[in-house]
Amino acid sequence: MERIRWKRKADTHELETVTENGVVYLKFPALEENGLAVNGFSTRLGGVSEGCWSTMNLSFTRGDDPERVRENYRRMARALGVETESMTLTYQTHTTNVRRVTRADRGKGVARERDYRDVDGLVTDEPGITLVTFFADCVPLYFLDPVRRAIGLSHSGWRGTVGRMGRVTAERMKEEFGSVPEDLIACIGPSICQDCYEVGEEVAEQFREAFDAQWHDRILTPGKRTGKYQLDLWEANRIILLEAGLRPDRIHVTDICTCCNPDYLFSHRRMGEKRGNLCAFLALR
Repeated sequence: MERIRWKRKADTHELETVTENGVVYLKFPALEENGLAVNGFSTRLGGVSEGCWSTMNLSFTRGDDPERVRENYRRMARALGVETESMTLTYQTHTTNVRRVTRADRGKGVARERDYRDVDGLVTDEPGITLVTFFADCVPLYFLDPVRRAIGLSHSGWRGTVGRMGRVTAERMKEEFGSVPEDLIACIGPSICQDCYEVGEEVAEQFREAFDAQWHDRILTPGKRTGKYQLDLWEANRIILLEAGLRPDRIHVTDICTCCNPDYLFSHRRMGEKRGNLCAFLALR
């Protein structure tokens, strides 16, 4: 199997590959340097699922055997050094809704049923809770406030990006915990790159309306086919975080594309519906 393909030079990597008891995952060192948090982004490797879900599928809704999915969560929990019962999952429907998670929510989505839906972002300031979000090309957004000891984790596809999910999450952390944007450490996780992400005029126009003209050429370039555009979700989300008041040196951007790495990562654009889901994980120690 080939190594993961990085989009930039080796010395610009913001992510590390970790192998723990056969489970391979990615992590942002920037989120763990101060010892406050543990983070991860799953790959396809190290699970027990079979067929189109092989092997580390973390979705209960894609037709996989639920017991295999539960075992995959147990394996990810051991690899990360957290409890399976601590994992609290989103219920993603491409909104910009962000939920504050408390100890009463521990295990919802894995160990017990969720009593909420239409939630694409989670925030907490309580240790012992592992925030979990789902991906197969969309953008994971990680947040750590080392001053107020709070975290946030959000899902931002193109709709969430137009809706400025990054800013919404930062503002929710300010509202709930008093977080100041300049204190936040933010990471834009593995997702589809601009070379792979072709969109039509309707989507392109929504980005033109949502972003100042100075950014249009940065996030949209002419497509490989007439009437199409290549959309840079990484840069769009970086701009959103900057406009929300985060410091440039505290924004860490992925250089791993889900679509470029089908042996390692699930990609909706490449695989369609017959696939598993990846997950991002973030917890306070």
